[in-house]
Amino acid sequence: MITRITGKLVGLTDVCAFLFVQGFEYEVLVPDLVRRQLQSSIGEEISLRTIEYLEGNPQQGRLTPRIIGFASDAEKEFFELVCSVDGVGVKKALRAMVRPVNEVATAIEESDIKQLSTLPGVGPAVAERIVAKLRRKMAKFALMIAADVPDGAASDVISEAYEALLSVGHSSQDALSRIDAVKQTGKKFKTVEDVLSEIYQKQRG
Repeated sequence: MITRITGKLVGLTDVCAFLFVQGFEYEVLVPDLVRRQLQSSIGEEISLRTIEYLEGNPQQGRLTPRIIGFASDAEKEFFELVCSVDGVGVKKALRAMVRPVNEVATAIEESDIKQLSTLPGVGPAVAERIVAKLRRKMAKFALMIAADVPDGAASDVISEAYEALLSVGHSSQDALSRIDAVKQTGKKFKTVEDVLSEIYQKQRG
């Protein structure tokens, strides 16, 4: 299975990126969110995290292998979670990913059906299924800053602190603003308690 592709970006359409890799040109499907990130990189070498799937009807014997590309592991993981919701699937998820992952994740955390319903191909019924299945899995995605996603232990501590704020009654938006304020201090936090202590010191200050 192809999990990453690295090559020169030689073309970009509304739905595909074309990469030249060692004499071969690959067509990689990309959601609009990723396409916008790639617009300034035509002619440059790029690297995309990828998912493979087969498109078509197996009963008719017409299956076409497809590659979908993402700018980060977090975008890929988010996409796979959305695809796991009943009634979504690969094609609908591709169409729907038009806004930054952190915005959509926050809408899911807040059960904002109206906001989710504005995504292409996602109506109220699908939005409700997305919230029902994914709401408690969105913390780290809601904390994403643009395309730059922290990884490792620091990310886990921040995500757990966010969950802790939710558990004591903070709204998702309030929890995010408090976490962002703490992250801007540039301090390193080893435990959830350290993060929460800093948040409440700022609140008292």
